[in-house]
Amino acid sequence: MVADQKGKSDISFAGTFASSAFAACFAEICTIPLDTAKVRLQLQKKAVGGDAAVLPKYRGLLGTVGTVAKEEGLVALWKGVIPGLHRQCLYGGLRIGMYEPVKNFYVGKDHVGDVPLTKKILAALTTGALGITVANPTDLVKVRLQAEGRLPPGVPRRYSGALNAYSTIARTEGVAALWTGLTPNIARNAIINAAELASYDQVKQTILKLPGFTDNVVTHLLAGLGAGFFAVCIGSPVDVVKSRMMGDSAYKSTLDCFIKTLKNDGPLAFYKGFIPNFGRLGSWNVIMFLTLEQAKKIMRELESTRGA
Repeated sequence: MVADQKGKSDISFAGTFASSAFAACFAEICTIPLDTAKVRLQLQKKAVGGDAAVLPKYRGLLGTVGTVAKEEGLVALWKGVIPGLHRQCLYGGLRIGMYEPVKNFYVGKDHVGDVPLTKKILAALTTGALGITVANPTDLVKVRLQAEGRLPPGVPRRYSGALNAYSTIARTEGVAALWTGLTPNIARNAIINAAELASYDQVKQTILKLPGFTDNVVTHLLAGLGAGFFAVCIGSPVDVVKSRMMGDSAYKSTLDCFIKTLKNDGPLAFYKGFIPNFGRLGSWNVIMFLTLEQAKKIMRELESTRGA
């Protein structure tokens, strides 16, 4: 993926972690308005009793962005960016930074040739699950802050900021509450991580075998778009369940949230916000992988110079 196609890393784990965390944070800053729109659309429920006269508040990607900006100000589109950056430093650095070492562990030190797709998927599932287990509190706070904008004007906000949200949740709900939604979050992030990293790895490997293609920005762009598309198609249902559980305390469990969503909103609700989700993940993956490739190139040169 981000090393050579035989999976042998040529920079240190610290260098990979730093490059991954930086690339993930940069992509987060650029795309969090789309993530805010996605969360609002996912949390939006049908009118009680099926009242067709009650129109949904948020309609479409651009409509949701426009509504949030108009009613709450442009800054509201970046609400949750601080815990989002906390999340990407931890989760982004771990899931991407550990991918090559874990992949090499699964194929064995004596492996020669291209790494099988199954091993890539297994490695990405593993690092996604491990990474989000550590970073779940940051994800919870990010969703809580993004969801607060749904409150009517004049209603006091529960949290004054990210740090206040961490402490308030721990104090009023218990420390364990910071890991609310961990099960669907592990499922969601392990699956999406596999869709992103394994597909990027595989698509890039395939493209590089085509005549005229080299390991350049065009290849990284195409592979990043492919990774984003696969991630949204595969991960959208668990993403909706995760957002609803974290944004609304009415659900008792992952299964309860799944059943209530299916019963009240129908099966299409699991792909609610698909377009903004693809806009978010597609652009996020392109920005992240393009940045990551360049960051690793710089890190590789720095480590080479230091070791010379």
